[in-house]
Amino acid sequence: MVWSSSNFEACIAGRGRHYWNRGPSNSSPLSSSLNNKKKPKSHHSGHHQHGHAGSSKPKSPPHYKAAPPPAIVKPGDDTPPSPPKGHQSSTTTFNVLNFGAKGDGTTDDTKAFQAAWAAACKVEASTLLVPAKYQFFVGPIEFSGPYCEPNIVFQLDGTIIAPQDPKAWGKGLFQWLLFSKLRGITVQGNGILEGKGSVWWKEASLYDDPADDELKLIIPLNSTVHQFPPVPIRSKLSGIMPSIKPTALRFYGSFNVTVTGITIQNSPQCHLKFDNCVGVLVHDMSVSSPGDSANTDGIHLQNSKDVLIHTTTLACGDDCISIQTGCSNVYVHNVNCGPGHGISIGSLGRYNTKACVSNITVRDVMMHNTMNGVRIKTWQGGLGSVQGVLFSNIQVSEVQLPIVIDQFYCDKSSCKNQTSAVAVSGITYERIRGTYTVKPVHFACSDNLPCTDVTLNSIQLKPIQERYHMSDAFCWQTFGELRTPTVPPIGCLQMGKPSSNRLQSDHDSC
Repeated sequence: MVWSSSNFEACIAGRGRHYWNRGPSNSSPLSSSLNNKKKPKSHHSGHHQHGHAGSSKPKSPPHYKAAPPPAIVKPGDDTPPSPPKGHQSSTTTFNVLNFGAKGDGTTDDTKAFQAAWAAACKVEASTLLVPAKYQFFVGPIEFSGPYCEPNIVFQLDGTIIAPQDPKAWGKGLFQWLLFSKLRGITVQGNGILEGKGSVWWKEASLYDDPADDELKLIIPLNSTVHQFPPVPIRSKLSGIMPSIKPTALRFYGSFNVTVTGITIQNSPQCHLKFDNCVGVLVHDMSVSSPGDSANTDGIHLQNSKDVLIHTTTLACGDDCISIQTGCSNVYVHNVNCGPGHGISIGSLGRYNTKACVSNITVRDVMMHNTMNGVRIKTWQGGLGSVQGVLFSNIQVSEVQLPIVIDQFYCDKSSCKNQTSAVAVSGITYERIRGTYTVKPVHFACSDNLPCTDVTLNSIQLKPIQERYHMSDAFCWQTFGELRTPTVPPIGCLQMGKPSSNRLQSDHDSC
């Protein structure tokens, strides 16, 4: 891997050559126990079948089959190894208290954490211990390789608190806690990362923060009803925090990364971000911030592949999971999402850039009181493609827009009309069920490059009249197949393929 500088795109937004083989879609997801090779039952009831009603033999989506868990790989190794196993117990433990940390919640313990990391870095399979029952005040810090020994465990059992003093952030930093260029790094425990992000959220208007473009589809019945609760009264720090808002926990350029057990709360922006990583495992952890905390994605993936996320609870003010350009072989299952903006691929192709996303599976997910359910969003003028995506067994409850493809995404007041687009093809929606409050399906695809091979199977969405004007399913330049009748009827999907579809040229294909 070449350690190049990352594209620090805000959390509102590699090419994988190999595809997972998706089996029949009624195959069970990976067990929450990584060492159990038996196929467990889904936490949702019922069984899944492909094909038209009455068909006795399950039928797989064309060209795409259900994905196994991602492989964990070593640098330079192209052979898919076995799935990740739990880290073995460390031979050496480095407690931050032994390096001068006070853990009283007010004393700056940053230097003690740096010293403990310097010691742990030299020992393979060591543990840096953040003990329980202490609160550690820690400023922006980097736990970096590439000369560290592999398989280090960051054992977080206490609480780490971010500073609110603007001086701690200088002119602005992209992250609070950064793990970079490591081989086999695990962050685990029962502890908490407290981001203290409210002072940034209150100033969203001052920072010209982008707004979710799907807001334009949500029209209150009563003009006095606000989409989000009123912003709290400004604090004495208002207006003096840097405009660049940090991600709470970021991993960059690392192999075999595991995050489990911990809670990340109240991040100024993204809570957990993986950038240029290979072999990522996230499970049994939680994210928590208010639904009106601007741009606080739960988990943000960018230029990363072989990713497995399961058994997590994500509550935030933006996408619960955001999958950006350069991501492939991503498998998400058994996730609770809400509040938030759902699970999104994109936004992609901004500033006429090339975006490549492939082989994404999202299944066995519960969403409650979110803006979107499962969404693909791209900008006009982009290049590249999104292909091979399966959204399966998604339970939605009071979700405003459960199914969305938006190739005209624009997070500002107006955007230039452009003909080129990120191609969207091979997208399967199956067993998307529950209730919606605005519109069941919104497919807005490019005039020049329509969405193709969009498959709908067992879609059952019922309206609940709440605070918003409601409308029927909408499709524009969307082609594919209805495997079964849908509730409500989605008659706007055009069957088959477009009569004339521009072929991808060498410069914009992935």
